[in-house]
Amino acid sequence: MTNADTPSIDIDTLDSLRARAAELEQQVRNLSEQARANLVMSELKAEAVRAGMVDLDGLKLLDPSAVAVGERGEVTGAATAMERFRRAKPWLFGGASSTTTAVPPPSQPPRAKRATDMTLEEYRAARAALVRRV
Repeated sequence: MTNADTPSIDIDTLDSLRARAAELEQQVRNLSEQARANLVMSELKAEAVRAGMVDLDGLKLLDPSAVAVGERGEVTGAATAMERFRRAKPWLFGGASSTTTAVPPPSQPPRAKRATDMTLEEYRAARAALVRRV
């Protein structure tokens, strides 16, 4: 390859491309930091719900620097940080509750068993009880 084969690039164009590349690299770094911060906050929210935090606005009082994010995106230290936070500020957490939010099934009145659903022994016992009442 000779100099005649390579396209000539204006120095101003080259400088503007380098500046644009530097700007894009900075945007990538900023977005990466924001993604890590979002990942840490979502993990802390999940731990706060598990710990029984009454209001998640209390997470603003927690220092997220104790939580680390690995290279593959695994979050470590959130449970430990939440346990320390719970001991330090117990009023932000509700007491243990045995109640559930599940709705019990509707009650149905007891239904008399039909003769066709009974075994022969059950039929004879029910018939004898009915005859005694009359």
